[in-house]
Amino acid sequence: MLTSVDTDLIRVLADPLRLQIVTLLAKETLCTTHLIEETGAKQTNLSNHLKVLREAGVVETEPCGRFTYYRLRPDVIASLAGQFADLAETARATAENSVKRSCP
Repeated sequence: MLTSVDTDLIRVLADPLRLQIVTLLAKETLCTTHLIEETGAKQTNLSNHLKVLREAGVVETEPCGRFTYYRLRPDVIASLAGQFADLAETARATAENSVKRSCP
């Protein structure tokens, strides 16, 4: 039974620009230049967000000449989705059993 969802990962993905980056990387592997073009973000801002995503294990890098390509790690997203699915199942079971804590 799930007791909590990975709150650190939720915080990482809660930022609108990081979520946009993840959405773009779900469709294709992109370099920083592509991500700047797609998001309109400044290079330093984008690099900071990519660092957060890398450190959280959401994306991985692949050097290619003078460019760095980024790719989404679908296993991390799937794990988070599974945690939410478990949470939803727990809520369904609780609703079906009408489990209530009595008030003091």
